[in-house]
Amino acid sequence: MAVGESAGGHGDLTTAPAPDVFARPGVAQSLCTALFALDLVLRFSGPAESGPWPRAGAGLLVVVTVAALALPWRRLPAWAPVVLALCDLAIIGVFRLDPVGGGSAVLMVLPGLYLGRYHGRRGVITTSLGTTLFVAVPSLAYFGWDGPNVSRILLSVLVAIAASLAIASAVSRLERQRRVSAAIVDSVDVGLVLLDDEGVYQAVNRRHGDFMGLAYPEGHAGRAGQLGLVYSADGTSEVTTTDMPTALAARGEEFDDVRIWVGDDPLTRRALSVSARVVRDSGGRFDGAALAYKDVTDFMRALSVKDEFVSSVSHELRTPLTSIHGYTQLLLERDDLPAEVRSQLAVVVRNTERLQRLVGDLLHTSRAEEDALDLQRRETDLAEVVRQAVQAAEPAARENDVRLEVRTPERLVLKVDAQRIAQAVDNLVSNAIKYTPRGGEVAVELGIDANRVEITVRDTGVGIDAADRDRLFTRFFRARHAEEQSIQGVGLGLNITRSIVEGHAGRIDVESEVGRGSTFRVRLPLPGKAAGEPVGAEVPGSGD
Repeated sequence: MAVGESAGGHGDLTTAPAPDVFARPGVAQSLCTALFALDLVLRFSGPAESGPWPRAGAGLLVVVTVAALALPWRRLPAWAPVVLALCDLAIIGVFRLDPVGGGSAVLMVLPGLYLGRYHGRRGVITTSLGTTLFVAVPSLAYFGWDGPNVSRILLSVLVAIAASLAIASAVSRLERQRRVSAAIVDSVDVGLVLLDDEGVYQAVNRRHGDFMGLAYPEGHAGRAGQLGLVYSADGTSEVTTTDMPTALAARGEEFDDVRIWVGDDPLTRRALSVSARVVRDSGGRFDGAALAYKDVTDFMRALSVKDEFVSSVSHELRTPLTSIHGYTQLLLERDDLPAEVRSQLAVVVRNTERLQRLVGDLLHTSRAEEDALDLQRRETDLAEVVRQAVQAAEPAARENDVRLEVRTPERLVLKVDAQRIAQAVDNLVSNAIKYTPRGGEVAVELGIDANRVEITVRDTGVGIDAADRDRLFTRFFRARHAEEQSIQGVGLGLNITRSIVEGHAGRIDVESEVGRGSTFRVRLPLPGKAAGEPVGAEVPGSGD
């Protein structure tokens, strides 16, 4: 039996067939020849003497096998291997003329499978005609139309035709499913790539073909890691071979949202977010990778515009804030100010400094790559920091008719950045007030729990939906209820608070239930025993 050649190499998802070793006529015919040889060996090893027909069939088999191995099939017409299949049927017909008989009739299934697999309905018709003309007719003419002979020949022919029809139908259904799947894959707005275990491209969809046209205008070699017009997230640095998403995937790495730019024309270049997943065989071994390329050009350009806007506004805010801070400091240097005015000016200075820090954080968030927060640690009385934060929030609490309470020890000293911790507490308290309806309560507590300092801000507010909790500390994220109730904010406070807490090697957790309020806990490591009064020493709570 001979099998036709199939197209090798890589292609798009709509045309690339799976590699088939039996698509090579030499390989397929060698398998068929081995089975014929087994039949011959068993025939001649028996006590009965065989006639001349098996020897004639063996001679024809040698000729067909040599032709299958020697002919340049790539340069021959697509129907050429069909001739080999028909020759195999003719050899079976010759073997069947031996009175001793044998198992050669069952081998008709092999040419039938080939013809159905690679030639569909035409292959089934060819199988029907070939088995009839080359096997059934000669055998019936030679041995006659007696019942046993007709039964043997008819059943063998029908089995071969049935096998050919079955595989042709299965291949037709699979081919239709492949075309439907390919149409679906080509309709998605995501570039898809399939690599084998050696990093060779097995398939790409149409969308990724567009991206490759930008990245490799001179063509692509079909292997992972090829250099081209591919740039990192900054849009200027060229991506090296080892850092190419395909190279990472070919090494077995899985990742999400690796951003690159493809193309060098500012008008047509695209930003892509790349994800990769490993493909494993039935034994769990690496067998390739699948990559998805999502176009995020509009998002990246909007992000750039936003960062430029935030940076510009932040720079514009710095000048008036510096003036306010400077002139307030000059006023505080006067000796003729009443104590009440001096206290009020101190509040102005403290909140101006917090605004300056916020402006600095806005500038920080507008950078393409975030640097770690600059922390200046020193021995600080956290109890005083918390009390001052609550005191600064009292006007907002009164305006919103929210009861504000604070419970702290008289003194609790820890080496921290006082301004940053004050900023974190201020963010949590102001958030609690904003999201608490009129008549509600906000309680702030400072204490020691085991080997850590714990700052707790608890409110009776609207609560946080479980779907929003995972993204709560993301930059510029606004919870659903904040949008629905038009609560003021830009979505930076909690992100900055987490950065401050983690910068102090601490952690921040949140517990919340919609309609029942939220509790934020900041936990800071305590290297030694806190100084001052014991934790139980409290000052009266403040509120309305």
